[in-house]
Amino acid sequence: MWFWWFLIICDSLIPLTMLIGGRIMWKHCPKQINGLIGYRTTMSMKNMDTWKFAHAYVGKLWWHIGLILLIPTILLPIPFYHANENTLGFVNTILIVIQLVFLIGSIFPTEKALKHNFDKNGIRKDV
Repeated sequence: MWFWWFLIICDSLIPLTMLIGGRIMWKHCPKQINGLIGYRTTMSMKNMDTWKFAHAYVGKLWWHIGLILLIPTILLPIPFYHANENTLGFVNTILIVIQLVFLIGSIFPTEKALKHNFDKNGIRKDV
């Protein structure tokens, strides 16, 4: 039983990180472009305009995805309450892989939005 609770807490870390981190990036973009904190890609670090746009975009995306992922993260383990540790570990692994796909996959729509709104030099397009 304790292992089941431990896995729910561990499984919730990625969606909660996306919720909290997304809200922070969305509402409180890092004040300076830096290589340590924030959404750091070549395109997002071109200038302050691309930096703020990327953080607002990925922050909203993470907030919404984190909220959606939190629901199955909490509900999926319920049928496996009395399952053995191997089954719990397998379900946990699948759940974390799905969460990581969404976490890492958020780079692609963010970069697409940056390319749609800015040219290769980081100058905003008239869209």
